[in-house]
Amino acid sequence: MTLVSAAILLFLVMDPMGNVPFFITALKDVPEERHRRVVIRELLIALAAMIIFLFAGQSLLGLLRISEPALTIAGGIILFLIAVRMIFPSEESDLQERLGGEPFIVPLAIPYVAGPSVLATELLLMSREPQLWWRWLIALLLAWFVSSVILYFGSSMRRFLGERGLVAATRLMGMVLTTIAVQMVLDGLRVAFDTSRTT
Repeated sequence: MTLVSAAILLFLVMDPMGNVPFFITALKDVPEERHRRVVIRELLIALAAMIIFLFAGQSLLGLLRISEPALTIAGGIILFLIAVRMIFPSEESDLQERLGGEPFIVPLAIPYVAGPSVLATELLLMSREPQLWWRWLIALLLAWFVSSVILYFGSSMRRFLGERGLVAATRLMGMVLTTIAVQMVLDGLRVAFDTSRTT
């Protein structure tokens, strides 16, 4: 996977367009003059968590003795479920946290930005080519930066696009993510099949 494709994948999984309404709702009890300061703080916390997991994830894989094909297939399934939820959202499966007061770490940093799907994607990238850690780090920084810009100006973007525009953008990203997820599952099955034939 190239740097650009990895950055796009991470950006799609972060789903900043879909998180804009959640950010606005979570900040409703926070004084308006503190909104942007809180958003910046939470985005930096999310970045720190994702970078730590990017490098610590390999140790976790070794501890659990998870093979690359298993991780690829599992990651594809997780991304597929996330994509389906983006395309067909429902009230029952809404992952929005309902906490009062000023949010700290939860829910803005984790799980809205640094969610399970992002962490699983990082694991997948590092397990395939750990020697290219610098590429995955740059891809993560690029995806985080673009997502941060969207979330930082979330209120203005919501007024510009409207509710329907945000929903349409989220569903479009979900459709792209669906194809990536299916390809990941197919790649994992191919590697597993080739390995079983050679052993």
